[in-house]
Amino acid sequence: MSNSYRHSVTLKIEECNGCTTCLKRCPTEAIRIREGHAVIRAERCIDCGECIRVCPHKAKKALYDPLSVMDGYDVRIALPAPALYGQFDRLDDPDIILEGLLRMGFDGVFEVARAAELVSGYTRHYLRRKDIKKPVISSACPAVSRIISVRFPSLCENVLPLLPPVEMAARLAKEEAREKYPDVPADRVGCFFISPCPAKVSYVKNPESEDRSAVDGVLSMSDIYFRLISEMREVTNPTVSSETGLIGVSWAGTGGESAALFNDRYLAADGIENVIKVLDEIENEHISDLEFVELNACNGGCVGGALTVENPYIAKARLQNLKRYLPVSRNLVEEGDGEVPDAFMCKEPLRYQPVMSLSADKAEAMQKMLAIEKLDREFPHMDCGSCGAPTCRALAEDIVSGEASPVDCIIKWRDEIKQAFSKVSPVPEARHED
Repeated sequence: MSNSYRHSVTLKIEECNGCTTCLKRCPTEAIRIREGHAVIRAERCIDCGECIRVCPHKAKKALYDPLSVMDGYDVRIALPAPALYGQFDRLDDPDIILEGLLRMGFDGVFEVARAAELVSGYTRHYLRRKDIKKPVISSACPAVSRIISVRFPSLCENVLPLLPPVEMAARLAKEEAREKYPDVPADRVGCFFISPCPAKVSYVKNPESEDRSAVDGVLSMSDIYFRLISEMREVTNPTVSSETGLIGVSWAGTGGESAALFNDRYLAADGIENVIKVLDEIENEHISDLEFVELNACNGGCVGGALTVENPYIAKARLQNLKRYLPVSRNLVEEGDGEVPDAFMCKEPLRYQPVMSLSADKAEAMQKMLAIEKLDREFPHMDCGSCGAPTCRALAEDIVSGEASPVDCIIKWRDEIKQAFSKVSPVPEARHED
């Protein structure tokens, strides 16, 4: 991973007391406790936001753009994620949200759910191809794509090479804006994604290819929630403007993307720990006869993102109610022979990033591995986190890399002290009186 990679998850050191809660929950072991507070290893972080969710002291936070980012543009287009529709109670018309966004100061709205319906159609096309590796793994969740690229190199070929809905939405929105505002220069038209999670912020800030993302700013869903709900209360007769159906809205929750493929040979899982288990089983060929795998790092899908407001399961229930009023889809893709337009395909495939390798030199890596194995056998395997590493094996890795010492293991150190003390001053045997 390049040192210039811009992460969206960061730490507020003054709020952290080194409690180890995040240490134990990080899926890539990217966190250590050093000098009384957490330290995030940038090369391992996938910006899933799990540490933000579990930190009892709110010491982790997500970086995103402020609303003022819109000030530098003449035409401002909102790109609301489908999860936004599940944040509001008793919502039976998405047009109320869209009207509220316009009242907030946006000049237009392009629903990401609309692009999601197109992605679903093109995915059906792609699955018909005979030259692809299956099961095809969805590329919609950036955290999942990141963990595959750093931990599951053999599965990089399985990842769907289609642009995610947010990127497709931004590109299509700018095409429409050129027609609607012909006198406005292209660089004065801005698209602003309303994101449910930090991983999507990182996706926009670090495009996979050399091309810059068409998204000009990423706003937090929780950041705009209260301003938006205030504007929505003033909406009495919204203009009919929503251009999505239940397929697009369903992408907000686990299983929505898979159900839109009209193919029962799929698996859908959520929660980063479950995602890793599924990827392990696919890599070890324990899961077979699948066409498609939908994986979401957040519990419940995007509605469970760290930047949302509502409980994910309540949000999913609200979406179920909203979908009763929607058509199946408003963005159908004509059935074809498996060909997908180049404009909607990723220019570069997902590539392995060896951030977890011990050394670029194979001989040196083997020596380090043997040293780690030897140290690991000496530790108690309680994985208590008191040493500042998430597991005993992680501590062994840190010692071999020169970042820790064997005395950091409190339990091993305590036992050695006891043993040494007993040799100097043996504990007297208990005496029993008659």
